[in-house]
Amino acid sequence: MNAPHPPKVAGIDPTLPTPAHTVSPAPHAPGTGPSPVPAPGAPAPGTLLQDRLAGWVSDLTTLHELTERLSRTNALDPALNELLRAGAALVGARRGLVALEPADGLGPHTTLGLGLGRADLGHLETVPRGALPYDPGGGAESVHSDLFAEDGLDPRHREVAARLGYAASYALPLATESAGRLGAAVWLYDEPAEPDERRRHLAGLYIRHATEHLGRLLEVERTRACVATITEELLPSRLPRVAGVQLAARHRTSARGGGDWYDALPLPDAALGLSVGSVTGSGPSAVAAMGRLRASLRAYAVMEGEDPVAVLSDLELLLRLTEPARSATALFAYCEPALRKITLAGAGHSPPLLIGERRTEFAETSVSAPLGMLACWEAPSVEIQAEAGETVLLYTDGLLHRTGDPMDRAFARLHAAAASIPRAVRHDPGAVADHVLRTVLPDGPAAADSEEDVVLLAARFD
Repeated sequence: MNAPHPPKVAGIDPTLPTPAHTVSPAPHAPGTGPSPVPAPGAPAPGTLLQDRLAGWVSDLTTLHELTERLSRTNALDPALNELLRAGAALVGARRGLVALEPADGLGPHTTLGLGLGRADLGHLETVPRGALPYDPGGGAESVHSDLFAEDGLDPRHREVAARLGYAASYALPLATESAGRLGAAVWLYDEPAEPDERRRHLAGLYIRHATEHLGRLLEVERTRACVATITEELLPSRLPRVAGVQLAARHRTSARGGGDWYDALPLPDAALGLSVGSVTGSGPSAVAAMGRLRASLRAYAVMEGEDPVAVLSDLELLLRLTEPARSATALFAYCEPALRKITLAGAGHSPPLLIGERRTEFAETSVSAPLGMLACWEAPSVEIQAEAGETVLLYTDGLLHRTGDPMDRAFARLHAAAASIPRAVRHDPGAVADHVLRTVLPDGPAAADSEEDVVLLAARFD
């Protein structure tokens, strides 16, 4: 007699039931009697085994495809979203959420939803921690096949479940021995249901792989955040107030941490020193080298800032003696706000951009090699006379490189972006810098996979 068809589980028809035998019965030996005749309608010998093997192959193929898609993610948010989508497909749910709460307390802490808006997640956050449909600490598997039939359901949880329209949940911890406890993922069902044993097994295998992947991404995220924090701490926390000029700066650190800097320094006689630059390389060593060079440049600017060539010559000598394996580009400008006069020198650096009502043009600067590239750096300085209301925009090459265009087209894009600044915001150097960033980099200046820092320093002269 055929086995009864199992009931519907988690809203999805399950596969064929597991047969009692894994191999077909052996045929009778000759002379021991006639071979048994299969009952009408019974499956042929070996059919159940073939179906079972086909199911295994299908499950392994599905699991392989889902883990491959997850492995291609290189940041936490895309990985968490992929985990939710794949888990929902495996357990037969429509909605869910993942709560990332690393047990070491170092963060980051985040909650993402699938089919749940911010307001929905906010409602769930009002449920007492111990009554949630999942353990945020990454405890154990949790199955609630019919929440409203449970006698001990927390009243607030019952209220939130009714508001959001879910009647069952299935949660798995994000925890492995090597990655530790990272949090939990839960999927929500609109009607009373639960995944069958096969689906739970596949989901468990997937979640173990996903947790290891998330653990690696978590370490990368923490490293990036640490490098970004160190970089920001090495740069000015605030810009000085100097009569006759308004300042604004924008800085975006690359994924690996680069060596771009900016600086604004009040100098004697009501003068102002401005500098931008970039150290070759990336990572913590480049960040440290940037900090050393910027600090040294400040000292040289105080001593002989009125001669930008001398400032960069001293910096070049220091670089050759202390950082022989590195080179750097730099631009230093000595500004006299009362006269709107700027004297500057550059070493392998892109020219400043003058932005005003009647002109948008690159300043004419001498062509010179980066610091550390020649036995002795030397280049003439140039003078710029700004008009009232004009903004001088200093920037690093990362702004141009992030466009992905050849340098001539990148310069043209930058010029077009500056020329298109609305008149209503030209009085605000911060708005000028923001407009240039949005226009030159329409995909955003904070791309997670970019290897280039971006620095803009805008000075508007009254």
